[in-house]
Amino acid sequence: MDVVPVFEEKWTYKPFSAHIDDKGNIYARGAQDMKCVGIQYLEAIRRLQFQSVTLRRTIHVSFVPDEETGGVDGMKAFIKTNDFKNLNIGFALDEGMASPNNEYPVFYAERVIWQMHIHCPGHPGHGSLLLENTAGEKASYILNKLYEFRKEQQKKLKDNPNLTIGDVTTVNLTEVKGGVQANVIPPEFILTVDSRLAITVDFKKWEETLNTWCRDAGQGVYIEYEQKQSLIEPTKVDNSNPYWVAFKQATDELGLTLKPQVFTGGTDSRYIRAIGIPAFGFSPINNTSILAHENDEFLNTATFLKGILYYEKIIETIGNLTGYVKKNEKRLKM
Repeated sequence: MDVVPVFEEKWTYKPFSAHIDDKGNIYARGAQDMKCVGIQYLEAIRRLQFQSVTLRRTIHVSFVPDEETGGVDGMKAFIKTNDFKNLNIGFALDEGMASPNNEYPVFYAERVIWQMHIHCPGHPGHGSLLLENTAGEKASYILNKLYEFRKEQQKKLKDNPNLTIGDVTTVNLTEVKGGVQANVIPPEFILTVDSRLAITVDFKKWEETLNTWCRDAGQGVYIEYEQKQSLIEPTKVDNSNPYWVAFKQATDELGLTLKPQVFTGGTDSRYIRAIGIPAFGFSPINNTSILAHENDEFLNTATFLKGILYYEKIIETIGNLTGYVKKNEKRLKM
């Protein structure tokens, strides 16, 4: 549903045992990302039903596969179906991220994913020679450019404490392919690069920059894109968005300190926003080390239970939102 593999030998407790230590910390894969929120949704709705709370809007809860691998067979496919369209959705809540301080991040947009395979072909031959035009030289040029840019983004983030990782562009080398044995210069190296573009980036200029690097690296270097997303309109976090007003009203009454920001990675919210439906990413987890995808991922029991109360309030407030009907909406739905 949204859970990644584990390296069990690196965990203090078995990662699928949900062990609770004497501090009340629940150790489990998915404790922060993302079994917690799914369970909190269901329990919050169960409690509202138990209290005989009725809402003006219909609440739907979706559990879909493949979020961690791009959501292609999950939410991306689901939104194209009549089943989804017949739900008549007006607004969506999705996952957020833990916060190491007292603030609660609320994600109104996501960076744009460009995943690239940069092909660096060259002159193959014996490893004892000094051949011209080798694949390694071209790969080296590309990597130098990528890491120079990466340092610029690190400096930008470090120099401005108001920025978060979602406000800058990241580039990371994730795979290198090529070569067959130690004494053979290969005919090609392929560099796989994961790039997450800030929503303020001029995409056309960024692509021109990448193409210039390839051209300057040497003959035949080119990019094969695995993912090349376009900018998706962010969800507004101001008074023009009644869902934001309702969400903020609920969290203000709960005494929560919110920090609206751009999400660092990619979630299923991108597919929701892409069809014009506003969406927020929110996980009620603060004062907690960010351990998504890491060893010994945990969530404190008190934080988990408190989050259910938060969702009760948020769901009830947004579920009773009145006076707003989206274009072509035949009935009020959340």
